[in-house]
Amino acid sequence: MRVVIAEDSVLLREGLTRLLTEFGHEVVAALPDATELLPTVNEHSPDVVVTDVRMPPTNRDEGVRAAIDLRAERTGFPVVLLSQYVEERYAVELLSSQTSGVGYLLKQRVADVRDFLDALERVADGGTALDPEVVAQLLARARRHPQDE
Repeated sequence: MRVVIAEDSVLLREGLTRLLTEFGHEVVAALPDATELLPTVNEHSPDVVVTDVRMPPTNRDEGVRAAIDLRAERTGFPVVLLSQYVEERYAVELLSSQTSGVGYLLKQRVADVRDFLDALERVADGGTALDPEVVAQLLARARRHPQDE
């Protein structure tokens, strides 16, 4: 599997690169921010993208915005958001148009390497991988604001 990583934390970016390589995957690019995500995907044609939600320069929503733009440009392109935060508004936007090939995992809740790799492979194959906490927050949001959905 060919992977592009967009992660601002150098330790996590390098750790993911080494982990994926160790398990037989090819990391074709590892980016420190999301500004070059679309051109990099267009250049390397990976099977899946792993991106953080909050990235430089503002550390707000650059990663998830890039993921949404990528999936709009390349319909259904497999993307795994790997974040410390559940950004409800963007998660709804990401999942509302097409749920295949989408993952949203929380960094602090990934407890097993094999589970992470299975989730990544499932998303690359067109499946879905959602952390239960993401699902819980999205359901709570729907209960709070049913007219928004």
